[in-house]
Amino acid sequence: MTNRLSGSTSPYLLQHEDNPVDWWEWSPAAFAEARRRDVPILLSIGYAACHWCHVMAHESFEDPATAAVVNEHTLPIKVDREERPDVDAVYMQATQAMTGQGGWPMTSFLTPEGTPFFCGTYFPREPFTALVRAVSAAWRDKRADVLHQGQAVVEALTGAGSLPAGPPLTAVQLDSAAGILVGEHDPVDGGFGGAPKFPPSMVLEFLLRHAARTGRADVRSVVELTAERMARGGIYDQLGGGFARYSVDARWVVPHFEKMLYDNALLLRVYLHIWRATGSALARRVTEETADFLVRDLRTPEGGFASALDADTDGVEGLTYVWRPEQLREVLGDDDGTWAAELLAVTPTGTFEEGASTLQLPRDPDDDARWAGVRDRLLASRSQRPQPARDDKVVAAWNGLAVAALAECGALLGRPEYVQAAVAAADLLLDLHLVDGRLRRVSRTGAVGVHAGVLEDYGDVAEGLLVLHQVTADGRWLDQAVRLLDTVLAHFGDGTGGFYDTADDAEALVRRPQDPTDNATPSGANAVAAALVTSAALTGDTRHRAAAEAALARVSAVVEGHPRFAGWAAAAGEAIVAGPLQVAVVGGRDELEHLARMSTSPGAVVVAGGPGAPGVPLLADRPLVDGLPAVYVCRGFVCDLPRTVLEDVAAAVQSGPL
Repeated sequence: MTNRLSGSTSPYLLQHEDNPVDWWEWSPAAFAEARRRDVPILLSIGYAACHWCHVMAHESFEDPATAAVVNEHTLPIKVDREERPDVDAVYMQATQAMTGQGGWPMTSFLTPEGTPFFCGTYFPREPFTALVRAVSAAWRDKRADVLHQGQAVVEALTGAGSLPAGPPLTAVQLDSAAGILVGEHDPVDGGFGGAPKFPPSMVLEFLLRHAARTGRADVRSVVELTAERMARGGIYDQLGGGFARYSVDARWVVPHFEKMLYDNALLLRVYLHIWRATGSALARRVTEETADFLVRDLRTPEGGFASALDADTDGVEGLTYVWRPEQLREVLGDDDGTWAAELLAVTPTGTFEEGASTLQLPRDPDDDARWAGVRDRLLASRSQRPQPARDDKVVAAWNGLAVAALAECGALLGRPEYVQAAVAAADLLLDLHLVDGRLRRVSRTGAVGVHAGVLEDYGDVAEGLLVLHQVTADGRWLDQAVRLLDTVLAHFGDGTGGFYDTADDAEALVRRPQDPTDNATPSGANAVAAALVTSAALTGDTRHRAAAEAALARVSAVVEGHPRFAGWAAAAGEAIVAGPLQVAVVGGRDELEHLARMSTSPGAVVVAGGPGAPGVPLLADRPLVDGLPAVYVCRGFVCDLPRTVLEDVAAAVQSGPL
């Protein structure tokens, strides 16, 4: 028998549709039923690619005896954190407040009004069963104590996460942020901090922009070292391209094998920008391989991009990806197998578990043709292994990040198929996810879900559309991006320059979430601020510029003192300090357009098209010069004379110390 989850759009919830637990989705009906039965709510939050979520499911939720206890004593609700980030944010904050840590699976007990009174994460079967019984007894026999505990938690959370308005973000603060990051950087293996180590994509984007603006070689070296170590480590898929979620060690050797759309979209753009700044062959290779991974392995039939590939295959983490020396020889023969084992750091003792090794590439191969053949054969062999499950829901925000990355990648590298993939995803977002002028969070198999988009959806989708406008000179992308950002200003503002994560007409939770700091993805507030900067540069809309500056002022102290948690805000701040540069390429000369797009000036916007192209403000009132294609360069509302000579254009669009 299936439970109530069988009609969900979430692959994570569908993984639980055959559980003997009588799951409900998050809904008013579920809370009403808890009130009718007078039982506490068991709220279980996770996501499809979460290893320990699967473990707890197998141990407890698939066990009939455990399920019977849960069903008798609680009203169980299952939530996909990727589908409902607002719900996740509220109860994760409660979990962290109660336990000092958080993570998934998240296990919380709530009153029928949604007030949390006991929170935790993973529980083995026997302790979990005992906990459910104890919570039920406390609800029955010590109701006043439970309600008091819940009220204390809610009061502690009220106002948490919001930051007071601060001074405008300045170049001095950005200099301080860069200095802190240089000091915190691992000078041997790159990245920041110890194990586990996460790809610091947003911080790297900021440091790239800062190095371009200031000319600081030490800052750029941090980016180059971290990017190279990640690309040569086991966190990067040396055969199929793309990055795993994080490394369990400090040297990037052993990944947590899930592959997330958002990580790869963000890192794709970082490596593209490293190649643009340095000409690194490694960065270009990783850029193209990661873009190919997105299009090949995550694209859905409807044109969007799936959320993730699981860490597990048949319940075993990394089963698809790890190798032993004898397996390499079996596929490649003795000579190539031995050569590949040495090249890819596959050892007899192994670097992972049970003698298996992740694949690393500590150095470039000395024979490119041989490596290409070996790689193709290994990838073909790997494709015959059991494959990780794919979470095929389309999340608006993460698809917006993918649109931005693929569109820019296609334009810079001359790969029109990447731009076409970006256009298809953007069409899906606007045709399916945009309902009555408002975004919906997810879709699956061409059906849009019922959950409203949150702040990050608006910011990241707007970002993608703004990049697509620059690449295609199509006014509809700009028009839709501006509409989304105006919706944010109308419905998400907190009245003091900041933003809530949910709209003013969204479902009321015990606390309206508001988190201005970056996590695995840019925070909604920082995503919106960055998009507002770009929108203002493309349109001249001073409202958007002022709103961006006000939003960044809310996190200026975080940028200055704790920049690892505000990389996207710092990157947007670099664009404001730098202008940003506005470049209009009028006419049809490819060399001029390529030079303009190769600018490393922070946040530079570039549009190329015919004079006065409709819907493209940057091209308005900018004619050809003596019948020749021309480049118009402006910065901070001050414009240079148009340029037609390649050397002059190259000098005008390059960033430098300001």
